[in-house]
Amino acid sequence: MFFGCCSAELIEHYDISGLYILRPSAVEIWETLQAFFDSEIKKMNVENCYFPMFVLDCHLKKEKAHNEGFKQVVRVFKFVWFAPKYLKIIALLNHLLLPNYFINVSHFTDVGFVVAWVTKSGHSDLEAHLALRPSSETIMYPYYSKWIRGHRDLPLKLNQWCNVVRWVVGDPTPFIRSREFLWQEGHSAFATEDEAHAEVFRQVAFIPNTGCGIQGATTHCLRQKFAEKFEVKFEDMKGEKAMVWQNSWGYSTRTIGAMVMVHGDDKGLVLPPKVASTQVIVIPVPYKDQKIRAELDSRDNCSPERKYSDWELKGVPLRIEIGPKDLVNKQVCVVLRDNGAKMDIANADLVEEIKKLLNIIQQNMFDVAKQKRDECIQVIHTWEEFKEALNQRKMILAPWCDEKVEIVCFLIQL
Repeated sequence: MFFGCCSAELIEHYDISGLYILRPSAVEIWETLQAFFDSEIKKMNVENCYFPMFVLDCHLKKEKAHNEGFKQVVRVFKFVWFAPKYLKIIALLNHLLLPNYFINVSHFTDVGFVVAWVTKSGHSDLEAHLALRPSSETIMYPYYSKWIRGHRDLPLKLNQWCNVVRWVVGDPTPFIRSREFLWQEGHSAFATEDEAHAEVFRQVAFIPNTGCGIQGATTHCLRQKFAEKFEVKFEDMKGEKAMVWQNSWGYSTRTIGAMVMVHGDDKGLVLPPKVASTQVIVIPVPYKDQKIRAELDSRDNCSPERKYSDWELKGVPLRIEIGPKDLVNKQVCVVLRDNGAKMDIANADLVEEIKKLLNIIQQNMFDVAKQKRDECIQVIHTWEEFKEALNQRKMILAPWCDEKVEIVCFLIQL
């Protein structure tokens, strides 16, 4: 599937393993998502900022002990999804890319990657080693401690659009497991636990063909773990010292990879109209007994069939064919990329009909993907049901309790 990403001109392999060049068509998809998401979070009073990409070793070590406690949990619950709790903004993102599940969980840490370090300046060793940003909790929270003094400074909601570096172990995969990728990360601090919980959501894309889950977008309920480590305290309304409650949340270019896996087929990409940089491609069909150059496609040495194949590979939602009969009948032939359906549309009605068709394609792609996902969901109540569903690569909906003692018992049973 991801070989087609190169042929479809989404990416190009870079000379360093695990790094990829995002070509203009991929960047346009990302910019579409970015423009939508950025406008929505600003409605929630989130402000954009930017922090440097280097992390001090001493700050990163403060996060290490916290992260270690979650690695086993992450491995255990790789295919498990829990009760839905989500925000309207992420629900809207569904209709741009694919249907997803949203779950409320504790802080999540990726496994299978190591931190990349800068240890030299020229030929000289650095006195303090610098990590390249794997995420920004340890970069930002020392300054949250500086900026948050009293309850009037809360809530503090900051977001940044940036790149991160995670030197994945094993075989990298374009978009899904790359060693550098783009994302946005939001970091919120609240005076109360209830305020923090009201913001929590998590989105995980499920790929029915593989039975795997992909962390396309996520929210981490950090509780007061980082507030303790970085002393993010404030004076409450009673004049007493208290620690803030924190969340971090974001989504990345990994969502583009999930989109490719969910909607793509053997011919190539199938792009949802709302994110496709080109929604309609018009291809002239020449007379068989005459030589007519096709300039709209910018190529005069390809047959119409070759052009059809090329644009199908790139996933353009609609293809318009104009042949001699169409000219006589004052119509065009329209071909839908998602299901291959063809229809004739009169020239006079073309603009309005195209708008309707694009909406139909968008909804149909969403419905098909959602149906595939729903067919893979299995509700379980016992440990035996859990094991059987996991072996069948199902998407599991299981009971969950936040009580620490029950989590420990569950892990011991594993």
